[in-house]
Amino acid sequence: METGHQAGFVNIFGLPNAGKSTLLNKMLGERLALTSPKVQTTRHRILGFLTEPAYQIIFSDTPGIISPEYKLHARMMQQVQSAVEDADIALLIVDITDDPEQVATVFNSLRLKKKCLLVLNKTDLIKSKKEKERKKQLFEKEIPAEKTVAVSAQTGANMEQLLSEILKLLPENPPFFPEEDLSDRPTRFFVSELIREQVYHLYEQEIPYHTAVLIQSFEELPHITKIRADIIVTRETQKVILIGKKGSMIKKLGTQARMKIEEFLGGKVYLELFVKVRPKWREKDLYLREYGY
Repeated sequence: METGHQAGFVNIFGLPNAGKSTLLNKMLGERLALTSPKVQTTRHRILGFLTEPAYQIIFSDTPGIISPEYKLHARMMQQVQSAVEDADIALLIVDITDDPEQVATVFNSLRLKKKCLLVLNKTDLIKSKKEKERKKQLFEKEIPAEKTVAVSAQTGANMEQLLSEILKLLPENPPFFPEEDLSDRPTRFFVSELIREQVYHLYEQEIPYHTAVLIQSFEELPHITKIRADIIVTRETQKVILIGKKGSMIKKLGTQARMKIEEFLGGKVYLELFVKVRPKWREKDLYLREYGY
């Protein structure tokens, strides 16, 4: 073991509106996790590595904790339970404007036995220092933790303090992953997430929640990367909405997704999108496995 070197798993838990993915991206300085103003955007457990000479923090962003309505939701909650079992440190992320008693009920259901840090996120939404302190005391009363840190993942406020508190609890270990790695997920996964992220940004109501993205081909050529992806929906009416009048919406989706993918890959991308209907895919094991759930 490298003397004094720290490494461990820091697993992020919270309700769907807590801003977990934004916090992960801010901690890593990379946009690994899908973000959207809409809730329930995170469906997969994503590992992100923060590696420095003296430490390696393996952050694990899990889906927001919900009551399952579909097999898809049940698969998502299985990932949360798996994260509970292998954490060295648990970050309990809450929206500071939420009700402390309701949030505590959710966290208690996890039966966490790890060291916990309570992270009050979205502090930028409360201007009064007195009100922030009041909410902090209410949360601390309901949710036991080693330490409480009030942050804003959106603005970056107090993120350095959060990192400092994590390092105080991180065990001594050699690095688990090579220093050049940012995640355990392949590039194709992040490409599919970037496409799905744009679906959340461009479409309203139920469309994003009925949508999955499947990368059918990913070809890296000398001067361009060619990607073909299927967007899966549950009904023909959703397909019509996704495509839009004379293909206007699918063209807009393709343009915005391509720009994000080019930024992520650092090179030119040719992106083809196709919309397919798979009724009740969120309830069928065959489709869930095919789409990576």
